[in-house]
Amino acid sequence: MRSKLYPSEYLALLTIKYEVDADTFFNALISAVKNRRANCGNLHIQCRNKNNNRVILLITQGSKVVAQFQLPQEFLLKQNNPIKEAQNAYLTYKQAIKKRKAQQSFQIKDLRVGMKKVNLEAKVLEVSKPTQVITRFGNYASVANAMVSDNTGKIKLCLWNNQINTIAAGDTIQIQNARISAYKNEKQLRIGKKGTLRRTAEQQCLR
Repeated sequence: MRSKLYPSEYLALLTIKYEVDADTFFNALISAVKNRRANCGNLHIQCRNKNNNRVILLITQGSKVVAQFQLPQEFLLKQNNPIKEAQNAYLTYKQAIKKRKAQQSFQIKDLRVGMKKVNLEAKVLEVSKPTQVITRFGNYASVANAMVSDNTGKIKLCLWNNQINTIAAGDTIQIQNARISAYKNEKQLRIGKKGTLRRTAEQQCLR
């Protein structure tokens, strides 16, 4: 893995950190080389030196030094903005990482009380008969517990109302965006309004 960034990557990170438009920033760098100084938002760019087809640029924000770096002059002559290309590539990469983390599945042995946004695939061992309870809002609701397992352990899954009839013993299910709570010192999976519970595609085909 490279430990050193390309100039376009380094400058792209600056635009993201200081919330500067990549095209405006690129044009400001060009202007600073031509006119010795330029502004880009609240960033001030100064050309400190030109030597052997390279330029040294200093970027400040008020009295704070943001960066000082060298660039080959040919970098600023490119038709397509290399900073914008690097910025788009970086943001695409970050979104992919974020999506991958959101889709990451946990194993039951790793679940801890207080965890949120839990994704899990498990097998339903049993589903209890539903009982009627009064919620804190004064409404009647049906509640049941399902015992689910994977190859690392078992945990109770709390089911409410319409969720109860969506799964049965023997089903393999996928749970997304659940949270882990405790009831009578026992860990439980709970699926809130933003969570989902469904049988896997294979199970749906079998029914």
